[in-house]
Amino acid sequence: MAGRQRQSRRRAGGRVLLPALLLCLCCRAAPERLRYAIPEELGRGSLVGPLARDLGLSPAELPARKLRVASAAKRQLKYFTVSGESGNLYVSERLDREEMCGESASCAVSFEALVQNPLNVFHVEVAIQDVNDNAPRFLQDNFQLEINELTSPGARFALGMAEDADVGSNSLQGYELEANGYFAVEVKESPDGSKFAELVLRRALDRESEQSLRLVLTALDGGEPPLSGTAQLCINVTDANDNPPVFAQDRYRASLREDVPLGSMVLNVSASDADAGTNARVTYGFGKMPSKVLQKFVVDVESGTITLQEALDFEDTRGYTLLVEARDGGGLVAHCKVEVEVLDVNDNAPEITVLSVSSPVPEDAPSGTVVALLNVNDPDSGENGQVWCELSGEAPLSLVASSGGSYKVVTASALDREQAPEHRVTVVARDRGSPSLSSRTALVLEVSDVNDNAPVFEEASYSAYVAENNAAGAAVVRVRARDADAGANGRVSYWLAGGSAGAAAYVSVEARSGAVYAQRSFDYEQCREFAVAVRAQDGGAPSRSSTATVRVFVLDRNDNAPRVLWPAAGAGAGAAPFEVVPRSAEAGYLVAKVVAVDADAGRNAWLSYELVQASEPALFRVGLHSGEVRTARAVSERDAAKQRLVAVVKDHGQPALSATATLHVVLAESLQEALPELSDTDAVSELTSDLNLILVVALGVVSLVFVSTVILVLFFKCRRSRSPPVFITSDKELYSSLGSKALYNYCSSTLPLPYSYEVCLASESGQKDFTFLRPGAAALSDRVLAGEPGSGTHSGKDPPSPRSSAQSRE
Repeated sequence: MAGRQRQSRRRAGGRVLLPALLLCLCCRAAPERLRYAIPEELGRGSLVGPLARDLGLSPAELPARKLRVASAAKRQLKYFTVSGESGNLYVSERLDREEMCGESASCAVSFEALVQNPLNVFHVEVAIQDVNDNAPRFLQDNFQLEINELTSPGARFALGMAEDADVGSNSLQGYELEANGYFAVEVKESPDGSKFAELVLRRALDRESEQSLRLVLTALDGGEPPLSGTAQLCINVTDANDNPPVFAQDRYRASLREDVPLGSMVLNVSASDADAGTNARVTYGFGKMPSKVLQKFVVDVESGTITLQEALDFEDTRGYTLLVEARDGGGLVAHCKVEVEVLDVNDNAPEITVLSVSSPVPEDAPSGTVVALLNVNDPDSGENGQVWCELSGEAPLSLVASSGGSYKVVTASALDREQAPEHRVTVVARDRGSPSLSSRTALVLEVSDVNDNAPVFEEASYSAYVAENNAAGAAVVRVRARDADAGANGRVSYWLAGGSAGAAAYVSVEARSGAVYAQRSFDYEQCREFAVAVRAQDGGAPSRSSTATVRVFVLDRNDNAPRVLWPAAGAGAGAAPFEVVPRSAEAGYLVAKVVAVDADAGRNAWLSYELVQASEPALFRVGLHSGEVRTARAVSERDAAKQRLVAVVKDHGQPALSATATLHVVLAESLQEALPELSDTDAVSELTSDLNLILVVALGVVSLVFVSTVILVLFFKCRRSRSPPVFITSDKELYSSLGSKALYNYCSSTLPLPYSYEVCLASESGQKDFTFLRPGAAALSDRVLAGEPGSGTHSGKDPPSPRSSAQSRE
């Protein structure tokens, strides 16, 4: 029989499957909601419907859109799966409508289909159609009945009802009783649609002729073919008890809140029996009912009071039907029904399920971008199950309600990662019960960076001050730019981007740190300042950049000593310049002016003059800042004809640098007057200076070694026999104006003739100078006397005299 039932189920499943599949293919729903219908007991891998096609997705879009299913009730996801290749919806686990929906007339599984890029949600409902796969089943295999022989025909005996997990036409439809001469079975239907069997006595019993009966009771459903279940009726005929108990009412009703405490009384049933004695003693009990009902309630045997012994849950069961029987002492039984309605209490807070979160979100996402999908469910009913949601927290996000208790979290305005790298909000769901219950869940949305910020320099222009003569590679300045972006978008690199002419050869910039280094040593005298442009660029794509100007000022160092322009330095020994000062000159007479320059700047170029050496220190003075050499007093006859002055020129640097200038002065009214005096006096003076050591030695031993004196005289005679010195000039007019006083062979000295003198004449001033020539000199310098007659300044065309420099050999 079980084999026939399985075959019938397969045929029934086949007959239901085809129209169900056709229904799936033809089923189309409004946007965002699809409905399919399939029979239960489909095997794993059975096609439910072309989900991708019904959503308007082509096979080529599937990899990018990432079609998948999601549900707040995780257990519902195990029944279905979506093919990643075709987008079809398939059965992933055996569907048992009775296990999934119980006794509910309709059965459907709801879930959400999610697609991305852009993110969207569609609600899918799959109706599970019943298949006649469950046979009716009695709660017990044997029914024991005791019926008094005096029971009148027409008496009814409740047998309870069989259970059939199927619904609709496949559910329990009726009962059949094995053929007999006493009893028949009738089907009774309760207001809730359940069918139970009543045994009806058709003919009076005679215990003496038949003490017991055994009959087969069959329950049938309406499937094609129908399925059935059986139970044994064991009927014992008892002695006469002709009055059964009678309930005060056939149907009782009671309402209980689901939060009623255990032990609470539901109601009290009562029955009476017209018999007397033990036959009139009534006891109460429950009839045949499902075990979960018997666990909830208990009835007092004596009083008929029904009390609650297990907590109620409106969300689990909204009502119970209790079958209460009253039995007298003679075994007669009466039945009544007690309908218990469970009233909902707001005892369930809304449940928030985060279906999907798109995090991080780029900061340039447009307003209205979906960033999260939520589902909110409250198992309570009525206002207790009505839910409204809101976002708590400061964030540019808003909540948009969708169908089926779903919500979308979308961006309400533009995002800015630099102001807020992440947003934390709380989703609050409240029901409309009294008191209202709520639940919360945190939602964290990270904002990813977009290269929307260019680097910004701390200063628009930088100034650096570098002392000259710096080492190559020395740090000049460090520029710094900050980029508000993150990662590569905020990583700044630097390079030179132009500047003043040739500036790129002076400095370089380190790409990572922004440090500007000197490429070579700076020279203030060549370049006092320059400017370069430094560009800062981030690592974004496309990159952004900004430019700052770096202006470098070279600071002067005292690295240049003063340079004497006059008296000119570098002339030979026979061409030292001189000035002629008349002996009638009063104090303050301008003798000459020392001219010097310093290539440095500022204090390093401030020059001061000082007379450090003079033949007559009290006779001359030099201006501290002007360099003018003047007489400090009137010239006297006692003053030597030739004066030698050494002036030092110093700058004001730290440390100070200096140079010296040597000036020769001749005291005479005119050059013609000074020539004889220059020849005698200067020769003796110069010779005494040059041969000082020799004369001291000679005088020391003259009295002891006469021979030495003779040898010395012979030596000077030999010197005198050499060629006498001559005056040579490039200006013939000068010597022609001197007349016979200017002799070409001039030697008027007490020293031997081999010692000669060189006379030099200065132009315009009438001043005269001379230099002493060492023994053996053949001639005067070829350009001693230059310029116009009477001039006192040295010609710029003449070579400078070495006696005017700081490196004078005297």
